[in-house]
Amino acid sequence: MRDIRNIAVIAHVDHGKTTLVDELLKQSGTFSSHQNVDVRVMDSNAIEKERGITILSKNTAIDYEGVRINIIDTPGHADFGGEVERVLKMVDSVLLLVDAQEGVMPQTKFVVKKALSLGHRPIVVINKIDKPGGDPDRVVDEVFDLFAQMGATDEQLEFPVVYAAARDGYAKLALEDESKDLTPLFQTILTEVPKPEGSDENGLQLQVFTLDYDNFIGKIGIARIFNGTISMGETVVLCKADGEKVKGRVSKLIGFKGMERFDIKTAGTGDIIAVAGFETIDVGDSLCDPLNPMPLDPMHIEEPTLSVTFAVNDSPLAGTEGKFITSNKINERLAAEMNTNIAMNYEQVGEGKFKVNGRGELQICILAENMRREGFEFCIGRPEVITKIEDGVKTEPFEHLVIDLPDEHTGAIIEKLGKRKANMTNMVPMGAGYTRLEFEIPARGLIGIRTEFLTETKGEGVMNHSFLDFRPYSGMVESRKYGALVSMEAGEAVGYSIFNLQDRGIMFVKPQDKVYVGMVIGQHAKDNDLDVNPTKGKAQSNVRSSGADEAIKLVPPRNMSLENALEWIEEDESVEITPISVRVRKRELDPTIRKRTAKKEKYN
Repeated sequence: MRDIRNIAVIAHVDHGKTTLVDELLKQSGTFSSHQNVDVRVMDSNAIEKERGITILSKNTAIDYEGVRINIIDTPGHADFGGEVERVLKMVDSVLLLVDAQEGVMPQTKFVVKKALSLGHRPIVVINKIDKPGGDPDRVVDEVFDLFAQMGATDEQLEFPVVYAAARDGYAKLALEDESKDLTPLFQTILTEVPKPEGSDENGLQLQVFTLDYDNFIGKIGIARIFNGTISMGETVVLCKADGEKVKGRVSKLIGFKGMERFDIKTAGTGDIIAVAGFETIDVGDSLCDPLNPMPLDPMHIEEPTLSVTFAVNDSPLAGTEGKFITSNKINERLAAEMNTNIAMNYEQVGEGKFKVNGRGELQICILAENMRREGFEFCIGRPEVITKIEDGVKTEPFEHLVIDLPDEHTGAIIEKLGKRKANMTNMVPMGAGYTRLEFEIPARGLIGIRTEFLTETKGEGVMNHSFLDFRPYSGMVESRKYGALVSMEAGEAVGYSIFNLQDRGIMFVKPQDKVYVGMVIGQHAKDNDLDVNPTKGKAQSNVRSSGADEAIKLVPPRNMSLENALEWIEEDESVEITPISVRVRKRELDPTIRKRTAKKEKYN
């Protein structure tokens, strides 16, 4: 059996996981000197590169001093917690990265709880020690307190600590040591991470923890071998979570090194590989020895907490900007997404309507963003939380919310969150004029709050949340305070009209933008909706007047990105998404039908 170590890198979003994996790849000599390597090479998806966040967990392998180290880079955002959870079962230890200034954050708590419950003894890496506001000693104490709070064993509390600045490519075991390279971290991994248990002599036991898809070879399961060996062309048994057993032949085995994938003939205990040849393979399934199949325990995946309706675009501008607009195409694309993304599911709920369930707004926005880039055109309704009935009681998901903000804004934010049924559990001064607030809040209360929060804190507040549990339903939550400015004419918006409408609220459109009846062109300054005409030009006459040709001054419109639009809309509105535009519209475009529906809902 080869000398192998399997580790996952876990941390809160933006604490430097992908940057650290970059440096490990470079300093282990995995890339040859002539190779041109991107920054954050593990973030391969275009949206990951743009946003600087990891969305999908990815694995790589490096060879260091004759030892194969398999590393899995995981997402830090709460919406992708399902990815992290599965990965932790596949490794023997974790590198827990914590920012030397920010310290322990909500997602840190989430991933630590999972890692400790699986019996892992984390290696704690205090990253970004070069930050001027960093306080590594305080952060080590915070991590120790967190472990104790999570019920860590004595052995887990004796965790090794490494201090690092991943961006500058150095690590050290004591703060006063020389800042040279990552050798101290490599050595800690070799000495502290246990070797994989199991043996090549035993019957095959392999478990899939993530999926990939290839148009030529079909579904690919990325998996770890816990016992035995597997070879190309071998016949094995696929054991499903529901107990079903299917015999099949391994059509392809793929190994990993650096950023490359290559075909391999055979693999043994402890290896992380990709296997193809099984069309029904799923996350948590096991591949076993056909003579004595002993499947591993299937995995528990956290259930979705939010649902959104995807529908065929039926606006007057439908089909003018996108390639794929039919319900069949949308259905095919959603089915393809569910092939590899097991934290989401969907069902058809009507003619051309699909209900997509996921873990949060960001996760659903990423799917919608990917689809529009591929040429799809569709509508999305307002996100709704998924409620459950438990023992006759209606329950809804609650989130643990942590906010860091300047001291002067704390009162306004506490008041705003109070109206959304948030319950404050902690308030800690962070120094340097900042305070940390912690809340327990219904997931509904978080829909649409991010833009308001950033406005209120003048862009200086930082907000993070992670799923807590399902609790009894907490009644009505305050939503948007302002109404909408709705177009009552179709055509092109005119500068003269927009200038006159500016006093009524904030505009979303600029001159020459196409508008149609029922499209929302701005936010009203009052709480009611207002029908307006943005296409009306200035009436020309041959009478001269002194103020005739005054220049009109237009305020730049609010840029409605996909996330902003989804946060902003109410139940009677939806977002029209095309490869070129994001438009907000009323669900019922006709003003008379809209008023009739609103009346009905009011009296029901």
